[in-house]
Amino acid sequence: MKRAFVIGHPINHSRSPLIHGHWLRAHGIDGSYEAIDVAPPDLPAFFARVSAGEFVGGNVTIPHKEAAFAFADELDPLCETIGAANTLLWRPDSVLGFNTDYLGFLGNLDQNAPGWDDGLETAIVIGAGGAARAILVALKSRNVPIIHLLNRTIEKAQDLAIDLEGPIKAGRLGDFAGVATGAGLVVNCSSVGMHGSSFEGIDLRLLPKSAVVTDLVYVPLETPLLAAARQAGLKTVDGLGMLLHQAVPGFEAWFGVRPEVTPELRRLVEATL
Repeated sequence: MKRAFVIGHPINHSRSPLIHGHWLRAHGIDGSYEAIDVAPPDLPAFFARVSAGEFVGGNVTIPHKEAAFAFADELDPLCETIGAANTLLWRPDSVLGFNTDYLGFLGNLDQNAPGWDDGLETAIVIGAGGAARAILVALKSRNVPIIHLLNRTIEKAQDLAIDLEGPIKAGRLGDFAGVATGAGLVVNCSSVGMHGSSFEGIDLRLLPKSAVVTDLVYVPLETPLLAAARQAGLKTVDGLGMLLHQAVPGFEAWFGVRPEVTPELRRLVEATL
């Protein structure tokens, strides 16, 4: 039986076992996918189990993505750019690390806002943490001409813009009004939206009526940002789809079948939120 995993600390909140378990049953695969709580001091011992072939691979979540990046024998080129690995694949001679967050982001928008990048000239990305790196790489892969990276601390945004290069312009959250009128996409990569928190001073009514607003936060499913966008008559895409789509490449690599993100799967996971 092929075994896969997701590790983190804590890990009980993860919906990944639900997603992969659904696909394993749907495709009649003799395999398993389990959530394993691994504290940072225990990480080297767990990675030794991966190297020994106990698992076909697995997912890595907070706080282990950077450690997994360092552990992998080989890295996918885009994973190297992002600087974190969320997926590992065991092979007889090595362990490959790659990052599926950017694929999940693109897959979510492609499915739920078809044509979102057609003629897209300007995007706004809010937040300059680890999640933003994958989103910026994704937008660069779609050749978005101008990406405004807005963050409470402009120095952090500047460092990230320099590191990733390309058409990324760093700014403060207060700069939103000055760049909103030409933006066709807004992406929240920060933790704002969790636990009832919301942005102050961001007026989504300044955006073109054709703009799409998406949030990586998926608990709650409709964040205050998405609620404001809906009230402004804008197209919204919630973050749950990214979670579902980012799981696809890993499952295919481990079990040899490319699964689909279906309404049935979404309902299954949504019922747990």
